[in-house]
Amino acid sequence: MELLFSIDRHLPYADRRALLAGHGIALWDVIAGCSRVGSADTRILDPLFNDLAGFLAAHPTIRLIALNGTVAGKYYAGQRIPGSIPSVILPSTSPANARSPLPEKIRQWEIVRTTCFGNGKREE
Repeated sequence: MELLFSIDRHLPYADRRALLAGHGIALWDVIAGCSRVGSADTRILDPLFNDLAGFLAAHPTIRLIALNGTVAGKYYAGQRIPGSIPSVILPSTSPANARSPLPEKIRQWEIVRTTCFGNGKREE
């Protein structure tokens, strides 16, 4: 998001979220909480899911659901959320995802900007 929308990653988290919202982008996790030892997504146990169906119903202008990695994609698919909002599983932005070099991640994540703004530029 830093490179796609020129949002400095060193800003406080709340400021970065507000700047993304200004671009029409919401951040929300598929999982609200879980148990796990360590930080690996493969160790997630007893996931408690966010109410994504409720979130989408409350935000009817959402045009794309971008999932940050295959684990998020798996849990999202398991939710069986009604509706026809397109979703895409993108390469995880985690530094642990060394399979995809940064330029490739940026190229794939570009779909977020082009979906929000058509030509990649913010609509006024």
